[in-house]
Amino acid sequence: MYQIIVCGSLVPDPLQTLEPITGPAGPALRNEMMLPASLDPWARHALYEAANLATIHPGSKVWLVSLGPKAKLQQVMMTIAQKVPFELIALDGPTGGFTDAAETAAALADAISAIPGLDLSKVLLFGGWESASRGAGATMQIVGERLSITEQFQGVDSLTIGDDGSLRIMERVEGGQHQVSVCNAPPAVIGWATGNLPEPSNNPRVGMSNMRGIMAALQTIKPAPVGTGDITFTSVALPTQTRTTRIIKDIPPAQIAADIVAWIKGG
Repeated sequence: MYQIIVCGSLVPDPLQTLEPITGPAGPALRNEMMLPASLDPWARHALYEAANLATIHPGSKVWLVSLGPKAKLQQVMMTIAQKVPFELIALDGPTGGFTDAAETAAALADAISAIPGLDLSKVLLFGGWESASRGAGATMQIVGERLSITEQFQGVDSLTIGDDGSLRIMERVEGGQHQVSVCNAPPAVIGWATGNLPEPSNNPRVGMSNMRGIMAALQTIKPAPVGTGDITFTSVALPTQTRTTRIIKDIPPAQIAADIVAWIKGG
């Protein structure tokens, strides 16, 4: 039996055009509250893996700890709630990519520590190896350290639990290879890459069951004043685009190939 805690942030819909601006409170996205949101794709993988693990090991439970604006959380949970069973722990705070990883991790760790009946000897802390908003690559590590969980694995593609309760973990390393590690027992931090599971289909019965707890969590949501810490942004802007076009007629393919090679070498 495991207590599986998934940390997942909200991100703007990837099909939207994102324009960074400098506002009164620091860097932000233009019309950020108007942008449709979704659960971070890496966190979704972690959530699906957690739900699958809980199914294999009866008696296990999954919590989703998510920090974001209350209105956005309600919007996203209406969709994600139909995928897999979980209990939501919600924190009301900024969801942009400019927040400090240490402050975000502190808020998440405090929320996890407050879970009633938490037993660290049974905890598997899941999250995204990366993030589509807070891509610092450090948030999950800091959460684990604040909870005194020192067994940490990042870039995980596979987690298998042996008959003796040991964890066999495959982490991505250089050259498209995997490093296989064995952890004797929980607790452990697992930063997921893509995992191996497809996205579950919508299940209205699961959605109805989840929404009862989600609405209660949103009604009692606690503020998380996460900011930029000691970070100072001098400016925020979209990357500049450079395009050099030549229009030439009747040039042989060999010359086109030679020109491309010369351009690449010159770059």
